[in-house]
Amino acid sequence: MSFPTAAHPVAGQILDQLGRILLGKPQALKLALSCLLARGHLLIEDQPGVGKTTLAHALAVSLGLQFQRVQFTSDLLPADLIGVSIFDSASQGFRFHPGPVFSQVLLADEINRSTPKTQSALLEAMEEHQVSIDGQTRDLPEPFFVIATQNPSQQIGTFPLPESQLDRFLMRLSLGMPDAAAERALLAGEDRRALIHQLSAAVDAAGLLRLQEEVRAVHVGELLLDYVQALLARSRQLPSGASGLSPRAGLGLLAAARAWALIAGRDHVRPEDVQAVLPSVAAHRLNALDARSSGEALVRELIESVPLP
Repeated sequence: MSFPTAAHPVAGQILDQLGRILLGKPQALKLALSCLLARGHLLIEDQPGVGKTTLAHALAVSLGLQFQRVQFTSDLLPADLIGVSIFDSASQGFRFHPGPVFSQVLLADEINRSTPKTQSALLEAMEEHQVSIDGQTRDLPEPFFVIATQNPSQQIGTFPLPESQLDRFLMRLSLGMPDAAAERALLAGEDRRALIHQLSAAVDAAGLLRLQEEVRAVHVGELLLDYVQALLARSRQLPSGASGLSPRAGLGLLAAARAWALIAGRDHVRPEDVQAVLPSVAAHRLNALDARSSGEALVRELIESVPLP
């Protein structure tokens, strides 16, 4: 079957595979792939049991990437992520044992169940693609992605991610409950986790890097830049009191829109590409800056108040 709205052949193949695992969520799957093609990190937030971890696992397999999964808990330490140096009696020196962060995809499961100290250990890795330990800087593999899942903050035993951590995630997605048809197919079909092991990689790491270079080459015209800049400026004038989107958020918005356009088989970005990715790129940033207002509502106000070019 052909994935709707995916004209790029490789992207379409990846989305077809993901669609066989996560049923009835074509928009969420396309957004997730756009995030990774734009070299961003992905945060998936929703109720337990709707397929967050399954989607992250299927993404890693479909992209041909080596990945590790870490279950975040309240007693997880930064060294459990980054690694630790242990004395080696044979060499009479300390030898570094890398942690799971040294993988192409780190699946941080239920990230908001760990303490802020452990959450912050990911900051350097997510932004700089490197970690510093024992006075030495160690590069992470390329490509490197963090796909994190988190449960709603009102659940017991959660530690909300700080603004600085949220800003490292290019997108935040919410999967929601499946519709009736998708849920019936899910109940009557095979176990989704078992199906993941039947997937084959649609690309390898080198192929993914080439796709990312294609994303960077997607053209953004002057009028489109004017539109994005107007969205950023308007976000800083919202009556809610939020301080608005940063220039880094604007760069992420452009990168995500380029990826969305590439998946659609185009070599240029249209305003509808920006609008398609804006809620996932901006809502969690605006909500973090002003908890009194819904980030989704603020995004809707942005789209309605800024005229199209």
